[in-house]
Amino acid sequence: MRIHGSSLLLLATALAGCDKNAGQDITAPPPGGAAVKFFNFAVSAPQVNFFANDQKVTGVGLTTGTAYGSAGNGGLYNDLVPGQYTFRAQLAGATDLLGNAPTTVGAGKRFSYYLSGLYNATAKTAESFVLEDALPDWDYSNTYVRFVNAIYNAQPLTLFAKNTITGTEVQIGAATAYKGGTAFVVLPPGAYDLRAVQGTTNLITRTGVSFAVQRVYTIGARGDVNTTSTRALDNTANR
Repeated sequence: MRIHGSSLLLLATALAGCDKNAGQDITAPPPGGAAVKFFNFAVSAPQVNFFANDQKVTGVGLTTGTAYGSAGNGGLYNDLVPGQYTFRAQLAGATDLLGNAPTTVGAGKRFSYYLSGLYNATAKTAESFVLEDALPDWDYSNTYVRFVNAIYNAQPLTLFAKNTITGTEVQIGAATAYKGGTAFVVLPPGAYDLRAVQGTTNLITRTGVSFAVQRVYTIGARGDVNTTSTRALDNTANR
């Protein structure tokens, strides 16, 4: 099975040091493969490593794993041969398995796996889900943003992005239930203040988030609605 997570990490690091030419994609795998990102958004979860079937694809060669609130391999996509996989997490330094998610990944497509819910330290369990990252066509004038709700005990959430210069606020898709995601929404590049709204309440806010021209981003809501310290809006580039 051809999995090149570590090779991809080196490639992306090299590209990040180059000038950003039009059309350069610093987060995607080589054309023709399938691509998967991995997130540890399970509240109270310890560090984990992520697997595709029995192949470790994050933290390769390391004893540490991906901490809560983080993405494996620095948020880069992992290149996989297209096919059927069971994605899962394993506690770093242990054999406990959690968050199994059988998924078929197609050639040239991208996906994100989320370890989610509330980690049960006794049973060593957590929830998980997978979303396809249906990226928009290249746009050399704008940026694109989508919203994912990974808060297990939240009602449907709506993300709003307010441009810090113009004051224009845009709703990023419709109200989104747990384990759901919106389509990518076009925005002028710039700095934005974000708020995830539950009903009429601003559940989470984040200010001064920069979205660059030609890029595509996912804003992921994570945490527990009853514990402020766990809640956050994660910003990860898809392209």
